[in-house]
Amino acid sequence: MSEHVKDNKLSASLEDYLEAVLAVIIEKKAVRAKDIADRLNVSRSSVTGALQALAAKGYIHYAPYDVITLTSEGEKVAGKIFDKHKTLTDFFAKMLLIDPVLAEKTACEMEHVMPEEVIERLNKLVSYVRDSLKDPSEWADRFSKYCKDHKKA
Repeated sequence: MSEHVKDNKLSASLEDYLEAVLAVIIEKKAVRAKDIADRLNVSRSSVTGALQALAAKGYIHYAPYDVITLTSEGEKVAGKIFDKHKTLTDFFAKMLLIDPVLAEKTACEMEHVMPEEVIERLNKLVSYVRDSLKDPSEWADRFSKYCKDHKKA
């Protein structure tokens, strides 16, 4: 990793852009600035600024009107962000039985501040529950009933 990248921590916003680049690459195999603007529902000028910043930090290869690609460091960092987002979304939706839209929104907000150790522990909890039960849906049924029986007044 270059010294330049090591000294450049990403803001939450730039993490979102980097994650979006990876997500679009996974979906479409190629990504352009328009795809990022559409995915994040932001203006193209905002995307241009973010992509320039990500390129300057060494996370992407970017030129106007060209296909955007991840550098090896960008791929590594984007993958971690993407995995963290998926872990949180799955935990909220599948373990806590939160509405998927709210789970997605909450995961997007929390992924930027949640330490890696906490994410690893959430993964272990999910694995433990899944491995401990003969039928993993048993968890959802029992927890859902518990939530209904213990609603706030």
